[in-house]
Amino acid sequence: MADDLRLVDVESKHVDDVYRVRSRSFGLLGAGDREEWLSNMQGFIDDRRIVGVVDGDELIASARIWDFEQWWGGRKVRMAGIAGVVVAPEYRGRGVGSKLMRGVLARSVEQGYPLSGLYPATTVIYRHLGYEFAGGRFRYTFPAAELRSLGGKEVSVRRAGPDDAKRFLEIVGQLHAEARISGPLVWPEAKVAEWLGEENSFCYLADDGFVVYGWEGGKLRVEELVAGSEATARALWSVVGSGSSISTDVEAYMSPDDPAHLLVDKEADKQPTIEHWMLRVLDAPAAIAARGFAPGASLEVDLELDDSELAGNSGRWHLSVSDGVGSLTPSNGTGETLRLGSRGLTALYAGTPLATVRRAGLAWGGAAADDGAIETAFAGATSYMLDYF
Repeated sequence: MADDLRLVDVESKHVDDVYRVRSRSFGLLGAGDREEWLSNMQGFIDDRRIVGVVDGDELIASARIWDFEQWWGGRKVRMAGIAGVVVAPEYRGRGVGSKLMRGVLARSVEQGYPLSGLYPATTVIYRHLGYEFAGGRFRYTFPAAELRSLGGKEVSVRRAGPDDAKRFLEIVGQLHAEARISGPLVWPEAKVAEWLGEENSFCYLADDGFVVYGWEGGKLRVEELVAGSEATARALWSVVGSGSSISTDVEAYMSPDDPAHLLVDKEADKQPTIEHWMLRVLDAPAAIAARGFAPGASLEVDLELDDSELAGNSGRWHLSVSDGVGSLTPSNGTGETLRLGSRGLTALYAGTPLATVRRAGLAWGGAAADDGAIETAFAGATSYMLDYF
């Protein structure tokens, strides 16, 4: 039977099989959700962004590739977001998932993605294929009354809607670049406009910031709040906190480094909800060239990369960083240098301190004198996402 297992492009004829396997993995969808799922499926099929495994003529596993951009060091990098990874129950534990994901990696490289990201149901298979933790989706809970008292009444704030999608993206682009943010996804204007028009989305816009929030399970929940100044941050959080007479708490998806943690008198709940996500460098030179780096960092060092899954990343490379940009070019250098596997490279790319990467056994060799400069180049705020996919 193993000889009959092969990778395929998922086609329209496979959709019923995909849904059957998906239902056994995640449960049945409601009628409305199934319609949306079917609509999305066709786009993945048309763009060859859904890969499957078949046994004979029967599809037994599949995974989708979302076409994303993601902020890294204040610059946008293309990222293949892997989702809907499903394997029929009777085929689990037989290597089908690994075969599927190797096909997904190959397809992502073929389509030119420097990075791949996912939320893991289990880390073992993904670590074996070179993925590593890169950040989290953090949800904090604040007392609503604390937010209401933050002030900011001098800032003009108005209701926003679908026509403001372009301005929302402009504000995000400016502020994320200035703060060298890493992790959040970049969405197309049409999708942002759709969200701003949803009935349960309460959207407010200031000159240098905005907030999107709504009701979730009897609580107010902030999906995104960005502000370019203290006054605007206070004003927007106060708008959310104005619902304190109904909701005693406000949940918020945000970075651990968000200024709100410094503005409120009482800290957020001591047990935030964290969903960790993983990253994988697919094309090392392209990923380095697209990423932003610390503006004051200056670095010239060789690296030896060993990628057992993607041979194009392996070999000796010269890493150069200057004026906030980097490059990775083939090197003819000799001698001992820093060595990294695919997980180590990904962890470093995501801002994990090199000392931590070394202590985890994911980096070795090289001159200790170079470590500080390498850490400085990749350092920045904590990587985070606001969206689950």
